[in-house]
Amino acid sequence: MTRKRVLIMGAAGRDFHNFNVYYRDNSAYEVVAFTAYQIPNIAGRKYPKELSGKLYPNGINIYEEKEMPALIKKYKVDEVVFSYSDVAFNTVMAKGSLALACGADFKLLSGDHTYIKSSKPVISVCAVRTGCGKSQTTRYIADLLKSMGKKVVAIRHPMPYGDLVKQTWQRYETLEDLKKHKCTIEEMEEYEPHIAAGHIIYSGVDYGEILKRAEKEADVILWDGGNNDLSFYKPDLHIVVTDPLRAGNEATYYPGAVNLRMADVVVINKVDTATREQIAKVKENIKLMNPKAVIIEAESPVAIEGASVVKGKKVLVVEDGPTLTHGDMSYGAAYVAAKKYGAKSIVDPRPYAIGTIKKVFENFRQLKEILPAMGYGDAQMAELNKTINAIPADLVLVGTPIDLAKHLKFNKPSVRVNYSLKERKPALKAIIAKTLKISPAKSRAALVS
Repeated sequence: MTRKRVLIMGAAGRDFHNFNVYYRDNSAYEVVAFTAYQIPNIAGRKYPKELSGKLYPNGINIYEEKEMPALIKKYKVDEVVFSYSDVAFNTVMAKGSLALACGADFKLLSGDHTYIKSSKPVISVCAVRTGCGKSQTTRYIADLLKSMGKKVVAIRHPMPYGDLVKQTWQRYETLEDLKKHKCTIEEMEEYEPHIAAGHIIYSGVDYGEILKRAEKEADVILWDGGNNDLSFYKPDLHIVVTDPLRAGNEATYYPGAVNLRMADVVVINKVDTATREQIAKVKENIKLMNPKAVIIEAESPVAIEGASVVKGKKVLVVEDGPTLTHGDMSYGAAYVAAKKYGAKSIVDPRPYAIGTIKKVFENFRQLKEILPAMGYGDAQMAELNKTINAIPADLVLVGTPIDLAKHLKFNKPSVRVNYSLKERKPALKAIIAKTLKISPAKSRAALVS
């Protein structure tokens, strides 16, 4: 039988998972190449032979996505499989149209074809866009599970930007583990808050191997989904976070709209900063697309310890990078805090940006008064640090999930903006208890003990 020749379009995450679960040992297909997009410096590598299985003794080359038409011709590709997330419908079909025009079929894999089934209960937390508040929701749920007496292990969507063999599976329990695994800012932003809250977290490349290890020490697996990707594990409870500040996006982005249609619970976050009209539009779409879903409204309050330090100051606002870039947001928690606590002015960082940081502003025109905390590797982290230090501000407001001042060397004072999830009418604990078949009495007893 002739094997179908496949090219997987990805961004060092879903693409590797799709390969591992669906293609690696499937003799009906031959994956001839990966392409890479969204994340800098991940093309030009190989998916290594150590992870590729017996059908791929030499590994698989990873190319820039712009090379796709030539690759289709060179490798006589039968199918192009789209495998990354947080992409507008029009963009997905533009890429699909290009693949079709080059003579290849265009394919999307469903959750049912890419889920791994766990022997432990799985609660998945996903989103409809990057920057909805999925991570703070995940940490909130982890704390709820701990209050019920459950040992929870969070498994994070992949960010394998280094040595893929060494990153096959990684376990994080202490801050030293971040140094051990040479984490980028983007990785630390996701792992460090879990560690600070006392949660064990896994990540890596091979999520079958990761699950085997996590199951040995967990009562419950908590899937912490990156971007707005689908869960890698089959969930027993699927929670999806939406953002009314981008009302309408929940219906027009891939695979966020898929998540919304599959959700058991939909959290409408940031209702404290959104308008009534924005919230109503999200609710309307939820009821249209998934009328059986439970809807929970939540606030995302910002706080600064010693907030009086902000008043009357010229401040530099630094926000989470992915939220501002492929999340398309123009501001985040630190900007909200600057306005809330009476900053005199917000300094425009664009004239001072250098290297790849300057390029980010050129590529994402919605960014004006906000500096995205880009840190994909040591070189970009150094450029971010130099940019921050060149900006004439009295104070740096850091709205990233980690305290950047601990990882970079600022030449000016900084304060960290904290943000959390606050249910307006608490319901998640009861929903989780029902899913796990925990009685309210047992839950209260676990809290007391």
